[in-house]
Amino acid sequence: MSELEEFHRELIADIQGEADVGGTYTTEAFFEKMGDILTEAGELDGADYAYFEGTGRRGMALQIHGYGGDPREAQGILSLILCDFSPSEEVRLFRADDLKSRFNRLVGFLRHARDEEFREQLEETSPGFMLSDLIATTWSSIAKIKLIVVTNAEKRAKADGLPAGTIDEKPVTYTVWDLARIEKYVRSGQTREDLLIDFEKDFGGAIPVLRASMGDAALESYIAVIRGSQLGEIYEKWGTRLLEANVRSFLQARGKVNRGIRDTLEDQPEMFFAYNNGITATADNVQIRQTEHGPVLVSADNLQIVNGGQTTASIHASRRQRPKRPKARLDEVYVQMKLNVVPPETAEEVIPNISLYANSQNKVNDADLASNHPFQMRLQEFSRRILAPKGECSYQETKWFYERARGQYPDERGRRTEAERKKFDLEYPRPQYFTKTDLAKFENSWAGLPHVVSQGAQRNFVAFQKEIAKEWKKSDARFDETWFKRMIAKAIIFRRLEKTVPQQPWYEGGYRANIVTYSIAKLAHDIEERGKLVDLDRIWRQQTVPGPVEDAFLLAAAEAHDVITHPPEGVRNMSEWAKKQACWAQMQQRELDYPSDLKDYLLTPAEAATVVDDERKKKALTSGIEAQATVVRLGPAFWKGALEWGKEHRLVTPMEVGILETCSRRPDRLPSEKQCVIAMEVLERLETDGFEARAAEVGE
Repeated sequence: MSELEEFHRELIADIQGEADVGGTYTTEAFFEKMGDILTEAGELDGADYAYFEGTGRRGMALQIHGYGGDPREAQGILSLILCDFSPSEEVRLFRADDLKSRFNRLVGFLRHARDEEFREQLEETSPGFMLSDLIATTWSSIAKIKLIVVTNAEKRAKADGLPAGTIDEKPVTYTVWDLARIEKYVRSGQTREDLLIDFEKDFGGAIPVLRASMGDAALESYIAVIRGSQLGEIYEKWGTRLLEANVRSFLQARGKVNRGIRDTLEDQPEMFFAYNNGITATADNVQIRQTEHGPVLVSADNLQIVNGGQTTASIHASRRQRPKRPKARLDEVYVQMKLNVVPPETAEEVIPNISLYANSQNKVNDADLASNHPFQMRLQEFSRRILAPKGECSYQETKWFYERARGQYPDERGRRTEAERKKFDLEYPRPQYFTKTDLAKFENSWAGLPHVVSQGAQRNFVAFQKEIAKEWKKSDARFDETWFKRMIAKAIIFRRLEKTVPQQPWYEGGYRANIVTYSIAKLAHDIEERGKLVDLDRIWRQQTVPGPVEDAFLLAAAEAHDVITHPPEGVRNMSEWAKKQACWAQMQQRELDYPSDLKDYLLTPAEAATVVDDERKKKALTSGIEAQATVVRLGPAFWKGALEWGKEHRLVTPMEVGILETCSRRPDRLPSEKQCVIAMEVLERLETDGFEARAAEVGE
């Protein structure tokens, strides 16, 4: 069985399992999973489910499954999504005629959505009407239309970012995410196998470059100057997929087009090169050709802008004429580009560092480089080490796998033998795997931000990491093991509600994700108003949600359903309503009578703080014992060598010299636990500065 066939079987089982548990159709479960992937990959800002299927004029087939949010909040891009999912045993093939048929259904729906007569035939509360109404009311704000087909078949036709003419003078592009592309992204995070930038063929000509690296350099590097018109055209086609993920998050966090850049583009385009710092980019591979005038850059595979996203987006925005503003003369604009060729096998390690240092002048801090932030590293370490209790539904202790970087979970599992995989699955059950965007949903729901969670995985994650950056800068102490365990308790609650909400008699289908986050935020808010907290430590120990707690959340969920599905007069789109602060404000005002036995599962803040204090004392005691055992194991000769090396390089204080001398005089004198903790801290510092344990052992 090929890797693609194996992935297909796993995907089918995953989707069917999600559909069975959540009480939804498999296509809806497929849409939810693919929506998260499309958002994280930068294809969309978010994905909202809005299914419609029917016939239009002259029997035209119309079909759509969702859209990429309000185009007014997505740089004027209207993204429409159609899912093609079939739980077939064999991997289906998707040929050119199949693609044409699916895209025709999307185009048909789009054209009919603008027809008032068509909209009047639809039920006002139906997803089809709400999406049609959104398209009609925002049509004047739409600058580009992106049609996306997602399928679990394997395509046999190229269709990624392909131009497909215009509708009402608005450019249309086709994009396909097929099984092979989904598999590549899920397993390795690589989504852009088709992102080949051919400057010569597609974007006005090859770019003159100067080589900026010698033969023994770590990376192949070039300096180039690209015309603003070329850069704008490239961004027009590929959008935020051109931006490395961290820069994309940076732009989403700050949003507005830089006024200074815009003014220079429109008023002094000839001075842009002098005023602007340019862009920094990476590529998997480049094609360089020698000409009589010097080398030129012909094409680049997987070009990614790691610094200069604001410059790029501003140049793209300036291509459009605005009232009372001159159109930028982009052929007169030149942008400096520093290009590093980074092989895919080293990309995860190298590109975030390039992005960090390149962006330092723009105050992009470590939190914007989320995968390598110490917070992320700590969570990963906790998830690989901390055992979850057996609880009530398991016969052995397990772990919750945190995927810090895309593809870690399938990679860890895939490189094992069949027997090792079974052991891995027992240690890290599939339901106990979660990602950065999952983490952001859990935490921001409890933080009283359900309207932000409803805005989509990527936007919510950007908001979450900004808050984490602030908290981490103040002190990282609170992000300890107790915090991790309580976060897992929140995950248990969130996922339990995802399963039980669709089973409730009041649930009419749709808006499950909104209802879940609103119900959690509501209960957390109301309990906090009473000066109490949910006993998350108890939920961690039981690894399940107690009945009274679940009943309380479902009571809040029923209220959330009512608030979301009954928006104020004049608001027609419930998905967009759930993204508004006003929706959350209305939910907060609702009075709920929670079950009386909920009080048995609540704590005061003081009681919750006591748990943290006890855990830290216990950890300090354990750390002291472990440090003392390590000091004894390493032996007196080792510590004598460390002491001499540290003194020789002037890296130890007088107090530390005394402690290391005590460690080197064993067994005559046994150092205390506190002394051993300090000795291990000194050793870690010495090793960072070049001390090698083996060298010390040789010198015994």
